[in-house]
Amino acid sequence: MNTLTGIAAANGIAIAKAYHLVMPDLSYTNKTATDTDQEISRLDASLETSISELEKIKEHAKVTMGEAQAEIFSAHLLILQDPELIAPMKEKITNNNMSAEAALDEVVTEFVTIFENMDNAYMRERAADIKDVSSRVKAHLIGVDFPDPALIDEEVVVIAHDLTPSDTAQLDRKFVKGFATDIGGRTSHSAIMARSLDIPAVVGTQNISEEAHQNDMVIVDGLEGKVLVNPDDSTLETYRNKQTEYEAQRTEWAKLKDEPTFTADGEQVLLGANIGNPGDVDSALENGAEAIGLYRTEFLYMGRSEMPTEEEQYEAYKTVLEKMEGKPVVVRTLDIGGDKNLDYLELPEEMNPFLGFRAIRFCLENEDIFRPQLRALLRASAHGRLQIMFPMIATLDELKKAKALLAEEKKNLTEAGHSVSDDIEVGIMVEIPSTAVMAKQFAKEVDFFSIGTNDLIQYTMAADRMNQRVSYLYQPYNPAILTLVHNVIEAAHAEGKWVGMCGEMGGDPQAIPMLLGLGLDEFSMSATSILPARTQLLGLSKKEVASYTDKILAMSSAEEVVTFINSKTQKS
Repeated sequence: MNTLTGIAAANGIAIAKAYHLVMPDLSYTNKTATDTDQEISRLDASLETSISELEKIKEHAKVTMGEAQAEIFSAHLLILQDPELIAPMKEKITNNNMSAEAALDEVVTEFVTIFENMDNAYMRERAADIKDVSSRVKAHLIGVDFPDPALIDEEVVVIAHDLTPSDTAQLDRKFVKGFATDIGGRTSHSAIMARSLDIPAVVGTQNISEEAHQNDMVIVDGLEGKVLVNPDDSTLETYRNKQTEYEAQRTEWAKLKDEPTFTADGEQVLLGANIGNPGDVDSALENGAEAIGLYRTEFLYMGRSEMPTEEEQYEAYKTVLEKMEGKPVVVRTLDIGGDKNLDYLELPEEMNPFLGFRAIRFCLENEDIFRPQLRALLRASAHGRLQIMFPMIATLDELKKAKALLAEEKKNLTEAGHSVSDDIEVGIMVEIPSTAVMAKQFAKEVDFFSIGTNDLIQYTMAADRMNQRVSYLYQPYNPAILTLVHNVIEAAHAEGKWVGMCGEMGGDPQAIPMLLGLGLDEFSMSATSILPARTQLLGLSKKEVASYTDKILAMSSAEEVVTFINSKTQKS
């Protein structure tokens, strides 16, 4: 048995066979073809298998990601059936006695070179599509497994170096019981998606992809951040019991599903869910969400070959608002850049992308992309209680420009006869330290704040949250962070405005007592964290934890804060 330690990214215990989501070695020994007909048959068979797989993936993507996002696989299918690509391969086999692998490589290289040298950005992106689908065909020619998360049809634990948002979007919760990765942190997108999908996960193990092999028995302990490879029978039994105990605990939490959130001394707060697509609303409601505290709209734009239309966006926002039946829904406008890029947009390469041309900075310079989203949101506002949030706001000027565009589009829509709500709240995501420091000035211009601690912490501590070597500086309980949070809450309350928190800190059991004491109005988190948080808050006195606030803010380290708050809340 081999035990690896990582970061507990999503709660729960998963026990299943390993499924390696790692790109296989596609090297081969090049040989002259002695039977060209056989090589052509091999090529045809590999193409047919690849087409069959992509058709299944496309159908799965329609269900999990929506019709528009699934269209990228239609483009891949067209490539595999394009005679202008396939015919030259067969000609090279017949005329030059090349193996199917060599013919595939040579033709693909020629086409990729042509596409990559084109002036049109869209056509350059097709080079990546050709490389992608050719890798699948080559894998079948060589006889190695090509990883396909959408085609998993048995219970497994996914093992990978890392998982992209599109990888996790393809995971079927019915079969994927958990995952473990080499890299990543609690706030990486793979971890956030795992919590959204309610899949136990451990990230940042450093080398699980090397230690666990295909079909090894694996235990993912998302409660303590451990991964056990090929455990003995005694360990398996221990973890199956632990799994049963955890499920029993979840059953107890579920009894609070339809209850409002109160503290032990009768103070009410709001618990919301963070979501990435309309399908996530069902899980949010099943877990007792009283609001959507963050709808990450960038997932509407990702995993596809072109920008979503205004109509597609309208339908998505409308669906979420209608499903929430009058409960508040905070929709964050497009937040791309950093580690979230769109293949079909020519975004500049940057030395420090997290500090670069992203989120509201990108939107204000690309009104042709921003305005359709604002129009879609405004049109959808007639179907529920919409709250619009602008991300990455650093200056009052940025906020005023964004609000002006929103007001302009509202005027255009109402003049054109569209129904638009007159009760839309407009707020900002507080994730830049300068904004937290100037919260008094910002509070006069917004209806609410939502604190994005994932970025606020990394910017305050000057520590990339994706870099494991400085992960020790990701300190949510550092007095510097708590002081900024306190400043934002105080400034908002002075103006009669409310404050939420949509960063991962909002659902952190260690942080909840401190945030309650600081006066946070809304806690937004992964859906599966809501019921445990509601249970925890029932045992906390807001008056009592608020009495510790000054003492905590005066402390000198995160460790000191944690030790103190634990000593005060142990009885809870």
